[in-house]
Amino acid sequence: MPRRRALLLLLLLSMSSSSPTPASARSAFACAAGGSSSSLPFCRRSLPARSRARDLVSRLTRAEKVRLLVNNAAGVPRLGVGGYEWWSEALHGVSDTGPGVRFGGEFPGATAFPQVIGTAASLNASLWDLIGRAVSDEARAMYNGGRAGLTFWSPNVNIFRDPRWGRGQETPGEDPTISSRYAVSYVHGLQQQQPHGDLKLAACCKHFTAYDLDSWGPTDRYHFNAIVTRQDLEDTFNVPFRACVTHGRAAAVMCSYNQVNGVPTCADETFLRGTVRSRWGLDGYIVSDCDSVDVFFNDQHYTSTPEDAVAATMRAGLDLDCGPFLAVYGESAVAKRKIADADIDAALLNTVAVQMRLGMFDGEPATGPYGHLGPRHVCTPANQELALDAARQSVVLLKNEPRGKHGVLPLRPAAHRVVAVVGPHGDATVAMVGNYAGKPCRYTTPAQGVARYATRVVLQAGCADVACAGSQQPIAAAVDAARNADATVVVAGLDQKVEAEGLDRSGLMLPGRQAELISAVAMASKGPVVLVLMSGGPIDIAFAKNDPRIGAILWVGYPGQAGGQAIADVIFGHHNPGGKLPVTWYPQEYLQKVPMTNMAMRANPATGYPGRTYRFYTGPTIYPFGHGLSYTKFMHSLAHAPASLTVQLAGGHSGKASSSSSPASFLNATAATVRVAHARCEGMRVPVHVDVRNVGERDGAHAVLVFHTAPPLAGEGGAPARQLVAFEKVHVAAGGVARVEMGVDVCDGMSVADRDGVRRIHVGEHRLVIGELTHSVSIGVEQVGA
Repeated sequence: MPRRRALLLLLLLSMSSSSPTPASARSAFACAAGGSSSSLPFCRRSLPARSRARDLVSRLTRAEKVRLLVNNAAGVPRLGVGGYEWWSEALHGVSDTGPGVRFGGEFPGATAFPQVIGTAASLNASLWDLIGRAVSDEARAMYNGGRAGLTFWSPNVNIFRDPRWGRGQETPGEDPTISSRYAVSYVHGLQQQQPHGDLKLAACCKHFTAYDLDSWGPTDRYHFNAIVTRQDLEDTFNVPFRACVTHGRAAAVMCSYNQVNGVPTCADETFLRGTVRSRWGLDGYIVSDCDSVDVFFNDQHYTSTPEDAVAATMRAGLDLDCGPFLAVYGESAVAKRKIADADIDAALLNTVAVQMRLGMFDGEPATGPYGHLGPRHVCTPANQELALDAARQSVVLLKNEPRGKHGVLPLRPAAHRVVAVVGPHGDATVAMVGNYAGKPCRYTTPAQGVARYATRVVLQAGCADVACAGSQQPIAAAVDAARNADATVVVAGLDQKVEAEGLDRSGLMLPGRQAELISAVAMASKGPVVLVLMSGGPIDIAFAKNDPRIGAILWVGYPGQAGGQAIADVIFGHHNPGGKLPVTWYPQEYLQKVPMTNMAMRANPATGYPGRTYRFYTGPTIYPFGHGLSYTKFMHSLAHAPASLTVQLAGGHSGKASSSSSPASFLNATAATVRVAHARCEGMRVPVHVDVRNVGERDGAHAVLVFHTAPPLAGEGGAPARQLVAFEKVHVAAGGVARVEMGVDVCDGMSVADRDGVRRIHVGEHRLVIGELTHSVSIGVEQVGA
């Protein structure tokens, strides 16, 4: 998103009968007091949302209905209902990427938090929730001011499968557990759903499913058919979406451009109606990525007529089209009996019910629970401080060479008075926020951040831009600055001209002459050299990792509006870094064996295919998943975890006990496994209590990671080499101890998906690995009532 053909965009805009109110306060979307419809059932707040939606839909003509099937939904003036733009974005702050948000007037900008890949590195679920809540305040305030919608198509929870993917920066990384927990936390923060179902905002998890290729060589996302096994769908690609719907209770799911196994995801009834709505229980709407329906008709040629395309997507379960396709061809699809009026009604019930839950049919917004939010609630000091804190927590310390009793970092202002800040990102502003960004409240550049600690900062770019191509790059000036400084901070990396939506990378090296710049500066510098990398995807920086003259390396993602301050706070020790890499950093050679179009997660020794992500790839890395250093040292000790656990089986396939069945009847014939569907899963968790001791001299935050390894036989079915099953962030004072209490869900975390996509629990010895600790848990089986 977005793919906007000019003709279709004009059609789309022409169908809207109203636009966001430019005034400082929004008038009622519908059901205004004293209005012609205020006494009708759809305006009665005492009725359930779906009942109200059903009443409204029953009053519409077919022509009115089809114009509500698209993102720029037309109003129904005769019923006092306004037009509505469904497409707003809030990936890491309110963004004007979509047409639903318009900055200006009393809302010149919004708080720009770090790009998601960086925030994920904090491994702090509480932080993710807090960011969601801050964004929801600002979004509601802008809605009240007529500058935004209430339906935000965020978060992106696709798995960051391939290191070249330009949109990997938008995701929480390569791990299904982290991505799932991020989805749930951020959606909870955005929506703040009430027990009776009311919403503050409506979040949308995207892009379902197996979408992680934009434009690589001759292949683009509009024509790509992802060949994916049931096993990989079950234990990798679909995992975050399931959590988003079942635990996050997201109000929407977006289907993607690509096909999966020959079927466009937006026309796949098994995926949409079968999995998302029936199995997972979506209470909300399913929306297409922008122009996806047009794409599978005109580009993928999946159907022979546009009316067939309408029928394919609506019968599959699509409720809303981002794009005008359904509005243009909806009526003719009914006339040609490709769909019925009932199909349109069912879709509108799902979208309008969400609008009801958002309070859009409750009359004057100022009288609602969020009516007090306005311009003073955007870019608040508290939100900007949260953006700074999030940026600090996102920093991953990759390298810190020993220097005396401590490492090269942190630098000391008294000893490092003159600091050279060099590199193409030394004075970065817009580059710090990544894609799907809005207009930040303000920026603090890396050079400005360092200037708060150093007596004097010498700024030299060293490269004309991030591409750093050609013979005329000002490398010599940067080298001179480093030669005369007490310390040198090189801020390098990637930007949206290298990795972005619609732009996948061809390699993992730094662009152009950046590596040459870094090495030359390191050779010339008389003081310590700190390399700071901004990027969404991993970079092969083996040269810097192995160069002893480069004393420290930080990865900061795209750190948002306060990125420069956060970087300096870490470099000078005001903040002790605690971030961990949410993706594997591969060497460049890895790409030679891994076409981006190969969706397989698991290795294939017969072909030399090495597998993907830390769960299945066991080859060399530049830095492994979960890597991240601190200025202090933490030790783990196991306070409590059981040595054995019994899985209780429910007799028969109904889940009820059966005296005629035995445990053996539920076990796989060739291996001791139990289908999760046959186990009593409620409350079946392995409690894991870990004491974390800070044995260093500085306070710090530490992420405790719990990995699971299944019994050896499980590997024959393609079990991951290891799988993160729990994590928790804890702050521990120097010399102190903190206990972290976690639980590992047996049916989810300790099961393995077989080749048919069926989850099974393996009987035998399972291992939990926590840092330097390994704990064995023996899983057995018993029949309930036997």
